[in-house]
Amino acid sequence: MTTIGYEELAFGSILILLHAGISLYYRTGVAVSVLVATVRMVVQLGLMAYVLRFLFASPMPIWTLVAAFIMISFAGYEVLSRQKRRLGGMWGYGIGTSSLFAAASIVTLFSLMVQVKPDPWYDARYAIPLLGMVLGNTLNGVSLGLATLTNNLWSERDMVETRLALGHSKWRACETIVRQSMYTGMMGIVNSMSGAGLVFIPGMMTGQLMAGADPIEAAKYQILIMLLIAGGTAIGTSVAVFAGVYRLTDQRHRLRLDRLSMKM
Repeated sequence: MTTIGYEELAFGSILILLHAGISLYYRTGVAVSVLVATVRMVVQLGLMAYVLRFLFASPMPIWTLVAAFIMISFAGYEVLSRQKRRLGGMWGYGIGTSSLFAAASIVTLFSLMVQVKPDPWYDARYAIPLLGMVLGNTLNGVSLGLATLTNNLWSERDMVETRLALGHSKWRACETIVRQSMYTGMMGIVNSMSGAGLVFIPGMMTGQLMAGADPIEAAKYQILIMLLIAGGTAIGTSVAVFAGVYRLTDQRHRLRLDRLSMKM
């Protein structure tokens, strides 16, 4: 596999810097966000590389568990930070984190014990990359699902309250918005699965091919990963959306939008 030097990485940033310059000129408002995201990505991946080197050299399950806990904790924060109308208090962070934990833990453990079967099963070389891929894509689904739920409940509150006044339960009154939220949360992975192979070669398969893996084996691994990601996204989005409805209503089947707070 060809080694990438720091000069190649520097040249790779030219397009980002060019885009930032154009954004500043036209005042699109995304230049700073793009540059901050780029710096964060470089720093985070660099730190992760050293962490993975340590985990691979130290096969103790406690360190793998600690790394997984930190990843899920930060993912929960990322879900909350992208909500325009967020659940107040610890509920926003709690729902995001718990939905990610449920999805990522179920899917990662299932894949380690049933399909990949490393020895030992908690080997960080397999567990952490699998968790990271599932977590990253599930984060998008959960974030979009919750954003759609809170925004639509706010904009269509008159419709929901009318249904509640007519005697519908809170679940029945919100079912249209729940469907919309679930659809939006799953759309990203559905598009990725539909276009994989025909429109683009996914990242894991690309990396394996560049590392010299057999194309058939690389395709099989990528298919497995896509299936796991789709399952994790479905679980996480479902948990987040239904937990969001539970929080934004009460036992008397009233809409409680006072539990939302606007992002400043």
